[in-house]
Amino acid sequence: MEPTTEHAYPVQFDVAYPDRDLDRVTSFFRIFTAIPILIVIGALVVGPFLMILFRRKYPRWWFDWNLELQRFINRVGIYLSLMDDRYPATDAHQSVHLDYPYPDQPNRWLPLVKWLLAIPHYVVLFFLDLASFFVVIAAWFAILITGRYPRGMFGFVEGVIRWNVRVTAYVLTLVTDRYPPFRLAP
Repeated sequence: MEPTTEHAYPVQFDVAYPDRDLDRVTSFFRIFTAIPILIVIGALVVGPFLMILFRRKYPRWWFDWNLELQRFINRVGIYLSLMDDRYPATDAHQSVHLDYPYPDQPNRWLPLVKWLLAIPHYVVLFFLDLASFFVVIAAWFAILITGRYPRGMFGFVEGVIRWNVRVTAYVLTLVTDRYPPFRLAP
């Protein structure tokens, strides 16, 4: 879903709802099946900060790498959140749709304070992530019983992930200088 207004936030994220029965066995053992892919993510680093600070340029290859890395990390995240029962692919987008435009002229000094400016987001996201954790547990039971992820729960978890993605894009991957909105919706 892409907002059509010119004021839409540059980081777009959504997850395709699995309109089918989900695999109950892999849902039951999800935390264990995700361990190898979490180790791979932990070994990767994100580092455009110095290039922006000293060169005021975000190298295109690094941007492309970070975009694909964020897509991959989010595939793992939705897998752990039980939103898709397919093991996260390293090359196919699967049900995760994440995109953001290339930053032509990023602000040179803003990366030094973005982490500080994002503190209100961290506070709100702490509580949203906690709520999302319990919603995923409830969805886990729903999937085991009905084979379906309740749509309302799915939308909430998707919104929390979207908010996290926007803050990550602003603070860590530095692909936008626009302050992230305080909302779950696209």
